[in-house]
Amino acid sequence: MCPECGSADVEWFTASGRATLYSYVINHRPARGFEGDGPYAIAVVQLAEGPRMMTNIVGIPNTPEDLILDMELQVTFEQRGDVSVPLFGPAGAAR
Repeated sequence: MCPECGSADVEWFTASGRATLYSYVINHRPARGFEGDGPYAIAVVQLAEGPRMMTNIVGIPNTPEDLILDMELQVTFEQRGDVSVPLFGPAGAAR
């Protein structure tokens, strides 16, 4: 649904994979099954095309010094079980 007007008249589109860091929190108490992953950033990124989505930040330390709001990000995908999860890392970084 559209977050602006509540309309269900929405459509799919292909995104570029580019985004900026909009907001985040650093989780120091991972959920059961993810104990080896902490601390990690739970982030909201703003896609270049406009929508925002929740994700995790990879490829850099998840510290306030390294997670700079509005930093440029690029999508990467990680296989977790039978699904591929979109994660974001710094644009231009080797993954």
